[in-house]
Amino acid sequence: MLTDKKIAFIGAGSMAEAMISGIVAKKLLRPEQIYVTNKQNTERLNFLEENYQVQTFKNSKEVIPNMDIIIFAIKPKDIAETIENIKSYTSKNQLFISVLAGVSTTYISKLIDHNAPIIRTMPNTSAAIGASITAISSGEFATREHLTVAEKLFEAIGEVVVVEEEKQDAITGLSGSGPAYIYYIIEAMEKGASEVGLDKDLAKHLIAQVLIGTAERIKATDLPSKTLYQQVMSPGGTTEAGFKALESYQIQDAMVECIKRAVERSTELGKLYS
Repeated sequence: MLTDKKIAFIGAGSMAEAMISGIVAKKLLRPEQIYVTNKQNTERLNFLEENYQVQTFKNSKEVIPNMDIIIFAIKPKDIAETIENIKSYTSKNQLFISVLAGVSTTYISKLIDHNAPIIRTMPNTSAAIGASITAISSGEFATREHLTVAEKLFEAIGEVVVVEEEKQDAITGLSGSGPAYIYYIIEAMEKGASEVGLDKDLAKHLIAQVLIGTAERIKATDLPSKTLYQQVMSPGGTTEAGFKALESYQIQDAMVECIKRAVERSTELGKLYS
């Protein structure tokens, strides 16, 4: 399916690198089939070329006409200018994949100005270790074959779920931004550990294993989360004491609002870039 395909990343940031690393490691494509463009950061292009043996270019117009797959891995605010610069070099035979939060396939299609297939995706930063969960959605002109190609590419950096595009804003606020919320909680746990006398390395190890074990438990059971945390508590015990502090600060309510606001912002971005 991907044996003879050429793929171009427009953007050379962390998400592009995570995908390149996974694709090369799993031998989905050879390094010489992968092209990366970035008009400003030559140092970054040199890094990717040296570490992954991919081909790099500052001028995307040099490579776009010969590509089978083009991945937009830039900031949402740059999508209109980027497409304006390359659209005359594109064709409806190319597959376009976006990793941009809030940007719809309809908008990208309008910018490209022809009936090319477009796939919208929302991975997260755990892609860096091959543990992302990526939601992917088809645009109007994408076929099942195009969707399968996107699935194969993103399986190189973790798990993939196929969803209707109207769910992408909600997924962006939940799993796209989700790692940041968890890191924030981890930071609080680290501060708490320090204040009760645990050294940094031991605390980090304990917290990491708690998170791993908790995640595996969630995946292994159909029990609701409330039942799971109630199983940890005994009346008058240590967990109950800690829970009372969480409830006094309304931590659950804050997390619900956190997710809702992130989803709202994804929707706002969609309106802004349309």
